[in-house]
Formats: sequence, structure tokens, C-alpha cells
Amino acid sequence: MVALATLAMTVTGCVPLQYPEARGPQTDVTEAPSTGKGMQSGGDLVMALSSEPDKLDPTTSTSLYTRFVMNAMCEKLYDIDADGQIVPQLATELPEVSADGLRVTIPVRTGAQFSDGTPFNADAVRGTLERNLTLEGSTRKAELGPIERVSAPDAETVVVEYATPFAPLTAALADRAGMILSPTALADDTTAFADSPSCVGAFKFVERIPQTSIKLERDPGYYAADEVHLDTITFRIMSDANIRAANLRSGDVHVADAISPQDADALMLERDIEVLQSGSLGYQGLTVNIGNTNGTGQPVEQREGPLASDPRVRQALSMSIDRPALVNSVFNNWYDPACSAISPNSPFATPASSNCPEFDPEGARALLQEAGVDIPLTVTLNVANSPDALRYSQALQASVREGGFNLRIEPVEYSTLLDMQKGGKFDLMQIGWSGRIDPHGNMATFLTTGAGNNDGGYNSAEMDDLLARAAQLSDIGERAELYGEAVELAQRDNPLIYTYRQRNITAHASDVAGVSTYTDGVVRLSRAGFVAEED
Repeated sequence: MVALATLAMTVTGCVPLQYPEARGPQTDVTEAPSTGKGMQSGGDLVMALSSEPDKLDPTTSTSLYTRFVMNAMCEKLYDIDADGQIVPQLATELPEVSADGLRVTIPVRTGAQFSDGTPFNADAVRGTLERNLTLEGSTRKAELGPIERVSAPDAETVVVEYATPFAPLTAALADRAGMILSPTALADDTTAFADSPSCVGAFKFVERIPQTSIKLERDPGYYAADEVHLDTITFRIMSDANIRAANLRSGDVHVADAISPQDADALMLERDIEVLQSGSLGYQGLTVNIGNTNGTGQPVEQREGPLASDPRVRQALSMSIDRPALVNSVFNNWYDPACSAISPNSPFATPASSNCPEFDPEGARALLQEAGVDIPLTVTLNVANSPDALRYSQALQASVREGGFNLRIEPVEYSTLLDMQKGGKFDLMQIGWSGRIDPHGNMATFLTTGAGNNDGGYNSAEMDDLLARAAQLSDIGERAELYGEAVELAQRDNPLIYTYRQRNITAHASDVAGVSTYTDGVVRLSRAGFVAEED
């Protein structure tokens, strides 16, 4: 065993992440400002969405594209601004945390109402948070930590009590966990919330035509209705990036998300189109199904096969990926290689979290031989059938062949991919995460045993302990050190093999203003509108 451990050490060294010298434009442009511009009142803005959202229920949703739609109609207790700072939204101030970290007090708005007319108050917040903690299939539970009790002592105050301190709470409440749902809609047993969602927001739900479109309309009862310009927003599903770009050029859509690097440079030269771009807090990677045999969040059961059962095989796969070369060749230098869930620009970044396994195909083959695996090892990779995802998976297929892997690519619709992910119906899956400002939101829900997004069924007491301890600390440096240790463990076990970090690229017609795209990957439209024509 000593000899085997020594061999593993010799072929798995880490090197500092090296970014390519040649790059596309990397200056963040996060907003199309409306300040100083005359804005029209009314109009229907059409946004091209690159994939079909899943259920319009913040408690169970896992899709980035659902966040786009929900952001326009479901405000949160907190949000982030263009600089990545947490700011109040339905809350009126940042939380007050007791000295022992066990009691968090959140002041909330008065005078707001849900789209169905129900008054917004602290008790509605309490009800939503309790639903996030108790609803079967909730993907928000791990994001909220070890809550013991949520109470609303008065209409303007919410109190969250913890068994142990939980530093990531405010960041969690700046995303889906902080979207507050109408208690009247939740109490309606005749209609699922996702089919008729009601929140506090600039827009309210009208209709959904599956695989085609989702329509929202302005909510006249919104507390800041005077800041809303549009009558309606229509989200149209267009999975092909070339089609999104073509519809933007023709004027059939006004905003398009997830612009392909293949189109971005050309669109930036278009006279009537503007391009927003921002760095991402998220990542793209390969999820390995180690123990998800019964569905995400269910008891894990070790799966058969060398990739699932032997960490040396997963390590060999990671070492077979030439991350910088793939990013350069497939994405025209717009994206960056990635080897962890923590962005190098995060205040939690450390040398440990930024280190990357060296591209070492010879070492990968040695590990496979050590594991007793016949070379080449055939592995099935499920991937979304978008052009960019397919281009990357094909380049990946060529890269890992050198390391002893025969990658068999099976493309499926994105919504189907999500279903396969949650059902554990895959061996290896290429999928990503749009990112959160706190590392807990990028790691714990994917790597903690039984967590809502642990779709690979990874089960590690050591990882559970590291992430739990990190969440209890308030000091960024101390937390960052523990997250660095968690990254090192993840790179040994490789339940999720991180590959690249994309930029958020959104394009819009030049006569549209008020659109923004921040590092959390969400395109914000609630204050968007059409620029008034000059007389």
C-alpha cells in the first residue's frame, strides 16, 4: 500500500493555475444604464433564453434559466449589486447577528404586497423559510444551514435561530432561498405554486407554453411600480446560440442570454447591438455519479464501475484534461480554465483553491494501470445538446483519449439533462453552476452528504466536517483556509471535476436600457425599458 500511495503522489502534483496570455475582451460591462436617458412607458420586451427553465418554484428549482424568470417577479430579502456587494431588497437592512452567532434578526419592508394582493410581512417570510427547510425535494435546505427555529415576533421582524453559527445565511438569502412566496398561493391545494407563482416583484406571471415561452406582465401593485417601464416581458426558448444571435440582429428579440464566444466578437461590432459581460462566480465541470442510485438527496448506494468506485480513475480523468488548451481552442480565449468552485477573484480564494491538477496523460495512464483498468476505459458522458456544449465535449473527448479514456458522448435536451441529474440516471455529466458570492453556495450543496444538489451521491465525512466548520466561522481568512482544504480533498476524490469558468455574456438591442448582468449570472430586467426616440 505504501508503494501505491507513493505512485499516486508522483503523478498528481498540483501547479498554479496558468491562464493563457491571449485573451478576448475582459473588461466587465455589467449594465446598460437608463440614467440620463428618456425611457418609454410600455412595450413588450422579448428575451431569448438559451434553455427551458425548470419548475417556477424557488424552493425546488435548480436551473439558472429559472432564476432569470423568477428575478423579474420574485424579489428576495437581499440582492447583490454590480460590485458583488450584498444589498437589502425586501429586507430593509443587513441582518443583525448576536454575539454568539446563534440568533439572526432581519428587518423587513412594510407596505409591499404579493402579486395576488396578499400583504407582505414577516410572517410570510417565516412561512417561506420554513417551506425551504421542510418541503420534500427542497434544494434550498442545505443553503440555509442548521436552523432550529424561524419566528416573526412582529410584522416587520424575522428572527432565525441556529444550533451552531452559520455565516453564509445572508448570501443565501440573496438568491432563491430569499425569494418570498405568497402564503395565499402556497395554501392553495388546487394549484401547484410553480403553475401559478405569486411573489413580490415588478412583474407577475401570465402564462407558460412549455418549450416555447413564458410571459410576465407589469404588477400595478408593486411597491416601486413607478420605476417599472415595460408592460410585459416574454421569454422565448431558443437553445441554439446562432439562432439567438440571428433573432437579435433581426430585431425579433431585444435581449439574449448566454451569447456564444463564437458570436460575441462579431456582435460587439454591430451598430444596433450592445454586449454586456461579467466574470462568473460559477464553473462548468463534470459530475461523476458515485452513489446516486435512488435520486438526489436519497440514501447513497455505491455504484459499480471503475469511475464510480475508484478515486484513482477519477483522478486520472481530471489529469487527462488540458484545461487551458480546451478553453483557448473552443471558446476563443473568452473563458478561463477552472479547477475548483472558488473563483480566483473571490475574497475566499487561496493558493490551495486556485491550484490545478497538471495535465499529465502519461501519469493518468499510470493511475489507470495501477487501478487495474483496461485501457482505453469507455465512459459515457451526457451533455446538453447546445452547440457550445457539444463543441467542448468533442474537444474533451480528444483530450482525454491521450490519458486512456474513450469518451462516448450522448447529447440530450437541457431539461432532460436536469431530470437525469436528479434521478441519478447517468455515469458522467457535463454541467455547470452559475455561482454564488459565498463559497458555501458553490460547494456545500454539491459536496455535503445528502445535500439538495449532491447529484453524484458523494459521501465524505471529512468533507462534511470541513464545510460545516467553515460555515460556522465569520473570519474570511479562516474560512478561506478551510475551503482551500476542501478543494484539496475534492481534487483527491474528484466527485466533481471542474473544467472551466465562463464569462456571462448578454447582448441587447441598443434601444433597450436598464438591463444588467452581474457575476451571479442572472440577467436582470425588472427596470429595463425602451429608450424614447429623440424629437
